[in-house]
Amino acid sequence: MRILILGDVMGPSGRKAIKKSLSKIINDNEIDFTIINGENAADDGRGITKLIAEEFFLLGVDVITSGNHIWDKKETTDYINKENRLLRPANLLDDSPGKGYGIYSTKNKKFKVGVINLMGNVFMKKTEDVFETAKKIKDTIVLKKNVDFIVVDFHGEITSEKMAIGHFFDGSSTGVVGTHTHIPTADTRILEKGTAYQTDIGMCGDYNSVIGMNKENSLKRFLKSKDAIKHFPAEGDATLSGIIIDADHETGLAKKITRLIEGGSLIK
Repeated sequence: MRILILGDVMGPSGRKAIKKSLSKIINDNEIDFTIINGENAADDGRGITKLIAEEFFLLGVDVITSGNHIWDKKETTDYINKENRLLRPANLLDDSPGKGYGIYSTKNKKFKVGVINLMGNVFMKKTEDVFETAKKIKDTIVLKKNVDFIVVDFHGEITSEKMAIGHFFDGSSTGVVGTHTHIPTADTRILEKGTAYQTDIGMCGDYNSVIGMNKENSLKRFLKSKDAIKHFPAEGDATLSGIIIDADHETGLAKKITRLIEGGSLIK
């Protein structure tokens, strides 16, 4: 079983790279299941629309995860109730539309994959306690009982929270990846109980930028220039950044984790 997970798709440049390369990546690497974080995929880098989500599904994406920008486009609150392949963080407040986790079939219908979307509590929007939510979901979706494989997308700001969640799910999930900071970390590995892990898998966007936003305007904002305007995405060639997990059919745990860096300016 081979699972592809791509980091936050950032604006038009990220979408363009997904459209150009995703199908080939899936075919060349014999990917069985594909997850992307789509919360920055809209034209302004904030939120996702129905049209964008459906294009991702047509390109071979099986599940779209998200984070703190999930409600930045009003239409999403209605669409997410109709499309169970689009997830929002499970620990958002109780009255939030949509779902924070789900069980999905691979394209060949051979396996069931649980996908869990969580968001950190530190420096993020108000959420329920992420570890309390994680405990409840861990008891609900059990590896090799309810599902064959489990992937967790933890959308968070700080590395300690992400690493703690990784260890919390070690041995009970196939992989735990961090998203949100848009910068891939160098700690790609398999934890001691068999769960693939990376603190942040980066973004699918233009790295000649400030986390995907136009660098010149970002500098103006940091320097408090009167010429600064609202942030807008950089539109150069995007790098697709993520990981591929080779998982064992018997245990559901990871056998191998490989970093994926494709195109753009980021060096492999």
